[in-house]
Parts: sequence; structure tokens; C-alpha cells
Amino acid sequence: MTRHRRDADPAARPPGLDGVHLFADVPAEARERVAKQCSWRRYAAQEQILDRESESRDVHFVTQGTARIIIYTISGREVALADIEEGDFFGELAAFDGAPRSASVVAVTACWVAALPASAFMAVLTDHPALATEVLRRLSAIIRAATDRIVELSTLGANNRVQAELLRQAEAAGVDERGRTVIRPIPIHADIASRVSTTRETVARVLNDLARKGMVAREREGLVVHDVARLEMLVQDLMG
Repeated sequence: MTRHRRDADPAARPPGLDGVHLFADVPAEARERVAKQCSWRRYAAQEQILDRESESRDVHFVTQGTARIIIYTISGREVALADIEEGDFFGELAAFDGAPRSASVVAVTACWVAALPASAFMAVLTDHPALATEVLRRLSAIIRAATDRIVELSTLGANNRVQAELLRQAEAAGVDERGRTVIRPIPIHADIASRVSTTRETVARVLNDLARKGMVAREREGLVVHDVARLEMLVQDLMG
């Protein structure tokens, strides 16, 4: 009897670095050399990838799935700093300054992650100066985003911080010619609360208030923001 061989589960094989945005303009041969220097691991949803204060220096590339950068307050509350989407990377600060990790990273969904040693990462930046410039742009964006969040935490109440976070997600989703957008998937209250240091109850209250005003609506396709410009004016008025 002839036995038919089944193909291996694609999820069990590392997907490679072709989808990593940083290497988009790097020749395939050079990209493959970098991939061979990486250690690869698949993480389950909610599994920890990095621990804050760990001594590792590797730079991590999310080649499949989504990860989240988080810190915990003294009271144990989780504060989400950013999501690392498929094709992005994290951990470059420790590679640059040699200091312990400044935050933890967990898998939001099942993830494939490639870990590149710091020395190899620095060599890649030396060999490809355009990549170094791109990393600097990324660090600049992180600093600007952190500045905005500091201002919000210092000047806005919890309700208003929720509105500001909703505006960020609406703008990131892209605004159509009618001035509306759809945030997909529908934001989870706990995730928004973690991002702006408040409670799920506060998030629910703010979203319900915006829904009563006709500014947002929960639909099958996602959370519809009917008038992004109006939401932006509301946030700007609150921030003076």
C-alpha cells in the first residue's frame, strides 16, 4: 500500500525575514545571511517573549503575528506601550546601550519571532547605512509618541485619555473621503484601558457616551468612527 506523505504544518516552519519592513530593500542574499544568524521561536498567544530587566541584548523581529510591549505598575496594573505588528521589530535599545530591558513583551497572537544577536544587528546597520537611518526614524517616532502620552497623562482626565487613544486608532486605520473610519477588530476595552492607564469601566462609559452622540457605532465590521475630524477637535479642545 502506498502511503501519501502529508506536508508539514506551515506554522511549524519559520517564515523567514522577507516580510520584515526594515529589510525590504536589502538584497535577498544578504537577507538570507541575516536570517541564518537568527534564532527562531514560535510563541503562543499570551506567552512572554521578553522580561523587563532581563540581560539579553538580541533584537527581535516579529515575522508572524502580533506582540505587545508592556510594563507593570507597583500595584500590578498592566500598562501597554505599543503593539508590534507582523514585519516590525523590538529590542534595539538594549542592543545600542547594553542596559537591561526597559519593558516586557508578550505575544498577543501566536507569533514567530527571530532573535538576532546585538553584534550581528550592529554589523547589519554598518553594512547597510540606509537601515541605520530607518532605525533612527523609528526611534524618533517612539520619542514623539512618548512625549504625546506624557502630555496626555499630565493634562487630561481618564475620560479624555480614552478619547485621545480612540483618535489615534482611528487615524491609524485610515480616514475615507467621508471623514469616517472603521477600527478593525473592535477595540477591546481592557486593551484601551491598559494603554491610557484607566479602567475598563471608564472605557465603556466613554464609548457609550460617544455612541449616544452619534460619533461612534459598533458594527459587525468593526468600530465605526463616523466623524474623525469632530473627534480630533474634541481632543484638541481638551488639550488646549
